[in-house]
Amino acid sequence: MSTEEYILSEATAARFAREVAKYPADQKVSAVMACLSIVQDEIGFVSRASEDAIAAYLAMPPIAVYEVTTFYNMYNQRKLGQFKLNVCTNLPCQLRDGQKALNHLCEKLGVEEGGTTADGLFTVQKSECLGACADSPVMLVNDRQMCSFMSNARLDELVDVLKAHAAAQSAVKN
Repeated sequence: MSTEEYILSEATAARFAREVAKYPADQKVSAVMACLSIVQDEIGFVSRASEDAIAAYLAMPPIAVYEVTTFYNMYNQRKLGQFKLNVCTNLPCQLRDGQKALNHLCEKLGVEEGGTTADGLFTVQKSECLGACADSPVMLVNDRQMCSFMSNARLDELVDVLKAHAAAQSAVKN
């Protein structure tokens, strides 16, 4: 699906309706984060056109939806790799090698920060505080799995495990 088009399907509208029903009628905008997550699950990222569709559905200004999408790094505004690796580079993590971990991953995978590997497997990004400063360097894999104390050796091991997982999934599909 192109980033310039987004058609709200009946199934997606039904999922939106279930989320909106959780709030008082005059507060349906409260479902914006859930609707963004639904779209991201559906197409893999949140396009500008999908933000507009959510805004129309929730009767809120499109800029208000865009503000939510851009505030939280769990919403992808473009297609990313199969594995999204967010490394915390906030000040406390900086002091405990967070930037070095990010640099190591970028070098190992041959990408710049924010980039995606040519094979589409990995996107490496910096992130703001992940709330585990004492465990730094820390990272989040696909917005779901927190990894702590990520030395270069542990980063290398993680990349190898994720590559093997992707290869196994690919073998099952073929």
